[in-house]
Amino acid sequence: MPQTLSVIKADVGGYVGHSAMHPELLDAGREAMTQAVQSGLLIDAQAHACGDDLFLVMSHERGEDNEEIHRLAWDTFQTGTEVAQKLHLYGAGQDILVDAFSGNIRGAGPGSAEMEIEERPSEPVIVFMGDKTSAGSFNLPFFKMFADPFNTAGLVIAEPLHGGFEFEVHDVKEASRIHLACPEEMYDLLVFIGSPARYAVKRVRNRQTGEVAAVSSTDKLSLIAGRYVGKDDPTAIVRCQGVFPAVGEVIEPFTTAWTVEGFMRGSHYGPWMPTSVDQAHPSRFDGPPRIVALGFQLAEGKLGVPRDLFDDPSYDNARDEASRVSDYLRKHGPFEPHRLPLDEMEYTTMPAVAAKLSDRWESME
Repeated sequence: MPQTLSVIKADVGGYVGHSAMHPELLDAGREAMTQAVQSGLLIDAQAHACGDDLFLVMSHERGEDNEEIHRLAWDTFQTGTEVAQKLHLYGAGQDILVDAFSGNIRGAGPGSAEMEIEERPSEPVIVFMGDKTSAGSFNLPFFKMFADPFNTAGLVIAEPLHGGFEFEVHDVKEASRIHLACPEEMYDLLVFIGSPARYAVKRVRNRQTGEVAAVSSTDKLSLIAGRYVGKDDPTAIVRCQGVFPAVGEVIEPFTTAWTVEGFMRGSHYGPWMPTSVDQAHPSRFDGPPRIVALGFQLAEGKLGVPRDLFDDPSYDNARDEASRVSDYLRKHGPFEPHRLPLDEMEYTTMPAVAAKLSDRWESME
């Protein structure tokens, strides 16, 4: 019987500022998930936080893009917004960009990653939760997991992986997609995903079996709202073992603190720091950006107790690296490469400033 794993997330209020989630808001999310399981809508569900974002992890049999599941998420975020307003939390309802639910969460502000699977005899999955960064941030880690033999030894020595993986890449500005197969089209793939502000890996599939291996949220809040309303804070689901990379190969890319969009007002580059749930509350210049990895061992759709995979001293070097890179980049202040390039600042004050001063530019010809 096919099962669907859905992770839908939103920022509906920060405590304090954008740094963390108030316990009462997280409790509201957990209560909504408990009630949905008791009603039979969901097989199992949990609510978690990374920074000021609420992540709903849901297991069910209703398929992807199901209206009832998406309405549940929408209603939960609405309830969370009410809690945030009561507590005077910062940015209450920040990611809720439309007035009413219209059948699907897509285009409404919250981000989503969903995959329909046939559960294997052993089904380990990892849910990644990001904060203070943008859709497309999983491009490099996904490439390392599914196309780089220096990261994933299974691509060389494990028969189920040796045939490679297919990447579904979305052009988030043109609302189009392309499928590229690795290793044959690796260089073509890198042309696009090396520019994560525009191109984002949505799905990855095992080419031999056709099974989905990974999925990420690719929603761009600024493109939806037409203005800066916060970073997208993406999520991803990755299946492990068997015909997919091992757990260790999936989390290995995060031993490096990769540079991503984010930090203060989402207008800077900063290092993506892998942390435990307890350390996922960025406060220094609204950063550094955080990434959490929760491991689940599915059993007939039941999620069980999550493993906090970055709660491990072997990631201390990556955390130290993130702190050092933060020191270096922050010294640049409003200059690139700390601040994003102008074409990525179109939803800040830059257009207004450019318009105000447009008649003061003099030709040098």
